[in-house]
Amino acid sequence: MKIYFSIFLFLSCVSFSSYGANGDYGPVKGDREFTLSGSGTSNNDFDRGTLGLSASYGSYLTDNWLMSIRQGLNFADLANDNIWNGSTRLVFDYHWNLGKWRPLVGLQAGAIYGDGVQDTGVAGPEVGVKYYAKPDTFIYFIEEYRFFFEDTEDVNDNFDDGAFVHNIGVGFNF
Repeated sequence: MKIYFSIFLFLSCVSFSSYGANGDYGPVKGDREFTLSGSGTSNNDFDRGTLGLSASYGSYLTDNWLMSIRQGLNFADLANDNIWNGSTRLVFDYHWNLGKWRPLVGLQAGAIYGDGVQDTGVAGPEVGVKYYAKPDTFIYFIEEYRFFFEDTEDVNDNFDDGAFVHNIGVGFNF
């Protein structure tokens, strides 16, 4: 619950401090967007670890609504095996135009698959913020909540058993 309050407080401060800022930053209807983020871990001997990459491509349906496809790939080098898994999701996000700051909320749905995971559907809400360092280049943070299901009857039962996914990356509008 603390993370939700922290995100709400951060977005509230951003909203009031940036209101009326230069509106020349960020996309407009018809613009496209590409994002890229990565993650990794390693043990202290650097002989076992994980690597994660995520990318998205989308289009602004209006000045505020972005529809995108997001692809994630994860690789783990374990003691006895190497495994990979992936996720592909369709995402709809609403962005507030606060100049260089763009808070967002959205929904994502798709599938996860690969080694070490059960192939299944995945869906959930997300919240985040983008900061435009240049008119068409931004850094972003998105917090996703994913719950897993095999069919529509599982959606209500599995919502409370989801997982949080944190994304920090860079993005470009064109």
